[in-house]
Amino acid sequence: MVYQPHRAVLGEDLWGRLCSLAPQRPRPTGSVLMRQGDPGTHVLALISGSAIVTLTGGEGERTLLAVRGAGELFGELSVLDAQPRSASVTAARPCLVHVIAAPLFEQFVTEHNLTNVMLRHAIARVRTAEEVRLELATAPVVHRLASALIRLIEASPPEGSEVEVPLTQGELAQLIGASRNAVGTIIGTWKSRDWVATSPAGGLLIKNVEAIYSSLH
Repeated sequence: MVYQPHRAVLGEDLWGRLCSLAPQRPRPTGSVLMRQGDPGTHVLALISGSAIVTLTGGEGERTLLAVRGAGELFGELSVLDAQPRSASVTAARPCLVHVIAAPLFEQFVTEHNLTNVMLRHAIARVRTAEEVRLELATAPVVHRLASALIRLIEASPPEGSEVEVPLTQGELAQLIGASRNAVGTIIGTWKSRDWVATSPAGGLLIKNVEAIYSSLH
């Protein structure tokens, strides 16, 4: 089953009504939209941009669970089951979001009989996260790196031919569970082929998206 964002599951009418419950707010790249362990005081509706969902381990290591784009809700399960946030969400690109207070969201879900819809969607999201974790545990580093970059690209498609990924080599290495040296070696090879370059902000500038895709095959 192909994963669908909340907007597609709810339909345009309900999605629009949900977003109308709170004003639209900008969030810059790198901002923490939700933090693992925090209480479920609100949900976020992502209107534009993309976000990385990560799990932080006991020693501070981060594991990539998903990259999500426009049309997603974040934090709904924490609100519905009254449990702390199970993961952190960080803006991978500039985002526009609606911050909807928990009581308003719960009332909306009740009025439109959406509890089962939300729970089924949460299960689907857990399954896709498990697929990512399996890939990170078994695939070669070059495959894991290319796959993570592609997820970032597809979550918020670029307007031009080049894509800036605002993550350092160290951050990319941590997200995919690889050593910084291994990631650096791969990126060095890609730089020599003119597939990527270092962006002015210190992230990764992808100059040949098709080549990154081809590295998966």
